[in-house]
Amino acid sequence: MLEYTRLARDRRKLLALTGLTRREFQALLPAFIEAHLRRYEGGRTLAGRKRQRQVGGGRVGKLRRAEQKLLFILVYTKAYPLQVVLGELFELSQASVNEWLRRLLPVLREALMALGVMPEREGSHFARAERRKQASADYIIDGTERRRQRPKKPAKQLLHYSGKKKMHSDKNILIIHTQSKRVGYLSPTYAGKTHDKKVAECEQIAYPRQASLHKDTGFQGYEPHVKHSYQPKKSRVALR
Repeated sequence: MLEYTRLARDRRKLLALTGLTRREFQALLPAFIEAHLRRYEGGRTLAGRKRQRQVGGGRVGKLRRAEQKLLFILVYTKAYPLQVVLGELFELSQASVNEWLRRLLPVLREALMALGVMPEREGSHFARAERRKQASADYIIDGTERRRQRPKKPAKQLLHYSGKKKMHSDKNILIIHTQSKRVGYLSPTYAGKTHDKKVAECEQIAYPRQASLHKDTGFQGYEPHVKHSYQPKKSRVALR
């Protein structure tokens, strides 16, 4: 069974399974505990009914400690395994895994929002959100694709097939702060075949006035209102 007390001693394994270092995990934990207490107060059961006995009564659960709950939900969001696989890792039934995911995903979201690290999802609000953070406006914009199950309908197969990646995929656009590596903006999900430039234009992203934007050739012709725009150029040296 995966246990935080053991994983905390292995920096590389903890990072691979959760996407966080031990310091980042410990920084997130208090906000996660507070969000869990707000959503599931001690006087009521997880189902929302009034308690008939004190907290801790009954069988000892596999995810009893807050560290285990946070580890469980981070492994799911990082690796996105099947529920059966996640159940094997934490010694839970598939039904219990499904129930814990339903309970803990909103808690994780509230904790991340409380820490101010959730990316902006509305392109028109990006500039306003960045001004509140009072950080330097130097960004990288890029598209990211993730593999998805092959659709059954031929029309949908064509829509989601990415010729560049040679797979069926979904796509999102990310804007990342170059210094802190923080994801400042995450676009809605598009079909994998959609061009990066088209996604960026459809979302009408508003940038801070003094922003510097770095982009690759997938955004050729995308020129938003920023102070500086940087894009690598192809070499003109003829191949011999």
